[in-house]
Amino acid sequence: MMLTEVAPVPDGALPVQAMKDHLRLGTGFSDDGMQDALIAGYLRAALAAVEGRIGKALIARRFSLALVRWRDRAAQALPLAPVGQVVSVTLVDGAGATALAGSRWRLEADMHRPRLVSVGALFPEVVEGGRAEVVFDAGFGAWDAVPADLRQAVLLRAAQYHELRHETAQAAMPFGVMALIERWRTVRVLGGGA
Repeated sequence: MMLTEVAPVPDGALPVQAMKDHLRLGTGFSDDGMQDALIAGYLRAALAAVEGRIGKALIARRFSLALVRWRDRAAQALPLAPVGQVVSVTLVDGAGATALAGSRWRLEADMHRPRLVSVGALFPEVVEGGRAEVVFDAGFGAWDAVPADLRQAVLLRAAQYHELRHETAQAAMPFGVMALIERWRTVRVLGGGA
């Protein structure tokens, strides 16, 4: 399984001003925007840390999931939530790519473990050396649509990166961040299998 972010979060969607306010950075100086790129980098790192810990995409964007075989030919769990839509399902082999008709599958939405479910018949076998590609949009939406506790967790983690920017050792996830994201974590038993 290979999950790829097809469309990364655009710079304009990052809450740079909210982060500046959180850090209480001064304003009115000639170099007001000088640290924007640095703050955007901290926000991207904090987003990745929080999303990786909870298995959810916060700001909505497109992903591609490549599979060498279906976990279950009746339904395939998707590795991120919440999923807004499945854009396409394609089977790729030595002869090329074949799109699976939208009538053959449906999205079973779930806040923790959304699934792509086969409709009518089982998903076709993935041939040796081939793959199945599932393209989907995941995330809560824009920054303002992300739940408040997750927004605060990202700002706290980004603030820690900012505070420790001169340190060479990597700091652990702060307790405050862990407390905020705990209820969003997905408990995975048996690697997501049946």
